[in-house]
Amino acid sequence: MAPEQDNSVVRLEEVGIFYGKVQAVHNVTMAFRRHQVTALIGPSGCGKSTLLRGLNRMNDLVDGVRTTGRIELDGENINQPGVDVIQLRRRVGMVFQKSNPFPKTIYENVIYGLRIQGLKDKNRLDEIVEKSLTSAALWDEVKDRLHTSALQLSGGQMQRLCIARCIAVNPEIILMDEPCSALDPRSTIRVEDLIDELRNTYTIIIVTHNMQQASRVSDYTAFLYEGHLIEYDKTDKVFTKPEQKQTEDYITGRFG
Repeated sequence: MAPEQDNSVVRLEEVGIFYGKVQAVHNVTMAFRRHQVTALIGPSGCGKSTLLRGLNRMNDLVDGVRTTGRIELDGENINQPGVDVIQLRRRVGMVFQKSNPFPKTIYENVIYGLRIQGLKDKNRLDEIVEKSLTSAALWDEVKDRLHTSALQLSGGQMQRLCIARCIAVNPEIILMDEPCSALDPRSTIRVEDLIDELRNTYTIIIVTHNMQQASRVSDYTAFLYEGHLIEYDKTDKVFTKPEQKQTEDYITGRFG
């Protein structure tokens, strides 16, 4: 129920995630391959976003959440005592469902994480801003207004800015939690094209409700239902020849 284990950057072994006494994720074992796009699909409340947030310990910010099993990044258990969570989140960046630019300039948004790291070299910062915005397919649209408020951007531009902010700190992995759900179709296409370009540099794990989007952008797809991993394989196989009837029923719209 998992793709080939070679070249994996993240491995999950018997991972359970609990909100108090309620178990949201049940004994999930899987591996995410480096420089591949993996889509997590399933009906609302199936544990997709909870599992995603477990990969950079964003669940730590929610009272009463605990994780069992092992989540390894390059062989290191990210939940063991002494792990630098700030460093972990630099390596495993996140783009949220609702774009969340800071009430600062476009430039200051991009370099926010670098400022926290103590980088002050203006030439270096300028270089990273241009590179990050270019990688996020936003540079040409904003290069003449870098010092205006990010809140003046359109929704689609804000989401690409958040991707640029994530890229700026040079992560290994980018987590995306329904990054297009609040966007219009045109902006969605821009973000999907961007994911396609970024796959050569980053490992991307995306939660999406949109089955067509999962089939378009991902190399691998994992189907979750009621907190259980039902099926996980190459996207083409999951969408054309799923092994589990539950997967087929969900993909064909019989439930969910």
